[in-house]
Amino acid sequence: MGRQQDHHDQAPVVWLLTDNKPGHRNQLKGLGNRLRVLTGASLHWVEIPARKVPLWRVILARPPKQSENLPNPDLIIAAGTGTHRLLLALRKSRNAKTMVIMKPGFPVRWVNAAAIPSHDHPASSPRILTTQGVINTVTPLARVTNKPEALILIGGPSPHFEWDSDSIFSQTQKLIMDYPQWRWTISGSRRTPDDLLTRLEELANLKVTVVDHRRTHESWLNHQLPASRAVWVTPDSMSMVCEAVTSGIPTGLLELPAKTGSRVAEGIMHLVKEGLASPVSDHEAVMSGRHTLEHGLWEADRAARWVISRRLLPLPLRSGKTDKRTTT
Repeated sequence: MGRQQDHHDQAPVVWLLTDNKPGHRNQLKGLGNRLRVLTGASLHWVEIPARKVPLWRVILARPPKQSENLPNPDLIIAAGTGTHRLLLALRKSRNAKTMVIMKPGFPVRWVNAAAIPSHDHPASSPRILTTQGVINTVTPLARVTNKPEALILIGGPSPHFEWDSDSIFSQTQKLIMDYPQWRWTISGSRRTPDDLLTRLEELANLKVTVVDHRRTHESWLNHQLPASRAVWVTPDSMSMVCEAVTSGIPTGLLELPAKTGSRVAEGIMHLVKEGLASPVSDHEAVMSGRHTLEHGLWEADRAARWVISRRLLPLPLRSGKTDKRTTT
């Protein structure tokens, strides 16, 4: 059973190297889920070791001993700088292909593939997939609900925008007042300042539900989005914006001043220019449903199909159906 062949007589094996940071784990999960659907791959999570992988192992590509009893990988995918040493130490082990999600701090030629957001201005290379925004776990909806239900997702201070709690509260309050016939669900995040969370809780009434993010489960957003006809997001979190846009629900951005030179802010503005999201000044387009996507965004699926087209993952022999899906 050679690794260089295009087909396996069993499901391909994917290792997902994680530092357990929610954003990085979300990207791995999004890509891994699509690879599982398209190829039948089995996914195995590998946490980075508590002790740093020594540099000599990285240079010589000598992997540390794994405590887990895992099947040999066909593809190893890593997300987050903290995973890079382990990925490079594993790069020659067991004939596995290697892939990194993000612009790495090492030459891309050291791995077989990289998925890099366009705002990081990746070089043009056959082994680089340039993504719009970041990969996530959201699946586009077949149709958007007709019920007047809106979702507001609020982040917090970040390196990319000048945070202003007063402004975010005022914009939130104005949306609720401008559309009194709508039902609203508001959720903060672990970065939302406590004083803003307290003020938001005071907006709760029969038409407004304020959700305590500390009591939500990992898949809360994936369950909440299908119930929404419009979603509003603060622009400080690229992953949060991309999740909303990927859903296919009309997406609006609350306004915050961008910090000079922020590549993430540049990426968010590019999504607006592409018509994938609308500024709060164009709230009528979002709330009326006139904001509709001519072309959707589903980067997890696009990345998975690119991985397959690059033969980074062998296809199982058991199903001709899988082969057909991967050629679209």
